[in-house]
Amino acid sequence: MTKVALCRVDSRLIHGQVMTKWIQQSQADHIVIVSDSVSEDSFLLDIYKMSAPPGINIDCYSEEQAAQLWKEEAVKGSILLLLPDLKTLHRSYDNGICMNKVQVGGLGGGPDRKVVYQNITLDKEDAEILHELHEKGVEIIFQTIPEDSPMSFQEAYNRFQK
Repeated sequence: MTKVALCRVDSRLIHGQVMTKWIQQSQADHIVIVSDSVSEDSFLLDIYKMSAPPGINIDCYSEEQAAQLWKEEAVKGSILLLLPDLKTLHRSYDNGICMNKVQVGGLGGGPDRKVVYQNITLDKEDAEILHELHEKGVEIIFQTIPEDSPMSFQEAYNRFQK
């Protein structure tokens, strides 16, 4: 059976904080990346796999593959589910990947983006996606590292609206 220990949206996907802090905090034994681009980049995927601590499996699936495997209950273990952006999160949710709670950890910067919590930024489309998922009952928090207090979706959304 699939158990999502942590569903995290972070444009960097696997980096030091994921490997050293979120794996330990979530007690996940399996990292699943859902990304069409990474699933097609064997070199990058090999780098991610080499960075994994002993005993942690890393798999990467396209959005279509992930939805199918989820439907078949073929992904096993305590999973840290990583998604590169909110569009992928939205499509994954719509495709049946069950996520009751989502942690937004980093979305990068750029024009028309507004800082809502530390270095986490949203643009209008991101805010709309999160609002829709929130309305569907998904708990959304903003948190960069475990030592930080998480910020609720509503507080981040209010900051975006100002």
